[in-house]
Amino acid sequence: QVQLVESGGGLVQPGGSLRLSCAVSGLTLRRYALAWFRQAPGKGREFVAANNQRSGSTIYADSVKGRFTISRDNAKNTVILQMNNLKDEDTAVYYCAAAGSIIVSQLRSQSAYDYWGQGTQVTVSS
Repeated sequence: QVQLVESGGGLVQPGGSLRLSCAVSGLTLRRYALAWFRQAPGKGREFVAANNQRSGSTIYADSVKGRFTISRDNAKNTVILQMNNLKDEDTAVYYCAAAGSIIVSQLRSQSAYDYWGQGTQVTVSS
């Protein structure tokens, strides 16, 4: 059974940092593209960052480029999203996702991902 479990969310002031983790079980992580998406209140789910180890591709949404970093530890079956210089507009539920067969042009597309976590809340507020 495949499970993705996010953790590390919480309340942080603008300019602060958070480190989100996603523990993955039931998959051989190195064979999968991994991504983070988010959904703000009243909005649709949007792409944040993705890493495809097979192609060596790592991409970010323009809104988080230079502030967020996605990384993975295949040995620990974990994917990390380090978020720095957080802004009010980063407030959202953050989801991790995994895709077994994907090309670079699909990395930003939700429909390309096979497995999803339940999400973790990030609130940026003073």
